[in-house]
Amino acid sequence: MFSSLIIFSTTDGHTKKICEKIMNFLNNEKLDKIVSLDEATKLDISEFQRIIIGASIRYGKHSRELYKFIKLNKRILDQKQSVFFSVNVVARKCEKNTPETNPYIKKFLKVSKWQPKKLGVFAGKVDYPSYNIFDKYIIKLIMFITGGPTDTSQSYEFTDWSKVEDFAKELK
Repeated sequence: MFSSLIIFSTTDGHTKKICEKIMNFLNNEKLDKIVSLDEATKLDISEFQRIIIGASIRYGKHSRELYKFIKLNKRILDQKQSVFFSVNVVARKCEKNTPETNPYIKKFLKVSKWQPKKLGVFAGKVDYPSYNIFDKYIIKLIMFITGGPTDTSQSYEFTDWSKVEDFAKELK
């Protein structure tokens, strides 16, 4: 049986929620562990057979800490059954919701120089009521430019949970 380490890099908590869904589907809590990216930096990741990393996008970028983690652990990641998925609102558009068509996955692979064994991409969530004033209006502007929702009194979840489940099934 595989032991999996699931690492999440999240801005507002939605990527963690997706990782928890994947963890629940794998249903191996005795052999699997889920941690934040910050917690993962304190672990010996070589102890795990499979490493799954899920990361969110904010303002068009994955976190600097994610790239730093990949760079420091690339040798280990290359030896493992490694998985990466990105969570971003651009993936709400059908023409940008696959690893081959999502601009953030393409950029991530180029910048990180890491080639995970499996890739995924999931549409995220816009949660205007939880944002501070700056984020609320910058994200509203981005949504306006890209044809997304702009009512700042609402939350909009674009995640296709059946797609997350199918992705998790492929990991079993």
